Amino acid sequence: MSLRSDISVPRPVRVSGTGPARGCVIGGAGSAGWAARRDCQGSRSDVDGGLVGSRVEAVVAPRGVVDLRGQAGAGFVAAYPVGAVVVVSGLPGAGKSTLLRRWSGPAVRSVDPRTVHEACEAVMPDRLPYAVYRPWARLEHFRLLRASVRRGGPLLVHDCGSRAWMRRWLAREAGRRGRELHLVLLDVGADTALDGQRARGRHASARVFARHHRGLEQLLAAFTRHVRAGGPLPTPEASSVLLLDAVSRSRAEAVRFGPEDGPQR
Repeated sequence: MSLRSDISVPRPVRVSGTGPARGCVIGGAGSAGWAARRDCQGSRSDVDGGLVGSRVEAVVAPRGVVDLRGQAGAGFVAAYPVGAVVVVSGLPGAGKSTLLRRWSGPAVRSVDPRTVHEACEAVMPDRLPYAVYRPWARLEHFRLLRASVRRGGPLLVHDCGSRAWMRRWLAREAGRRGRELHLVLLDVGADTALDGQRARGRHASARVFARHHRGLEQLLAAFTRHVRAGGPLPTPEASSVLLLDAVSRSRAEAVRFGPEDGPQR
């Protein structure tokens, strides 16, 4: 069965990687890109770049690694190319689903495994534990994910982030269709994520949480080393990585998918 700115910040944004950080972004230019500032109108999600709706102060168009951890300030729009696949990753309870709901809209699809879980649960007997049909739910999630990537158009993906093979598979699927993979990584810490689980009333098991925590800690440590010292990108399959903590996550008010503009070097 198939289921159907002018932004004020205490220091320049840290940018690294091989490509420029383009758009109307925060702070000053890094060695691998440049930064400009302008006022922009942003909606929760916008595809063609004609931003309307709530007032935001800047657009962040990531290339390479853009580290906004510890950056307080006004809200911003995250801007990506037309047809980009944007993977939002973090610990269970880190706020991935909240960010996806904020960014999703009629023209921007999102794939969240929780949606598939609930759809499978709805057609199963109440007495049947989820562990029994978890393999089916996972299969349906991958089928939905593959179909969504193949369909085209901007796509937001909810993922734990600790599975490198998943990112590489998504990058291959997207690349075959001329699309880019971009990563948004939420670094909120284990305590904040556990608080988030309690707030939403859903809890990952201690074993699952510990496994994701180990994988994400290694990935985040690699990105921190990369930001400080350079070297190979820890996720070469991603065209950009946007690092957010609990503070900067709340500032990511909207997403835009449209043509890239602005000067390039």
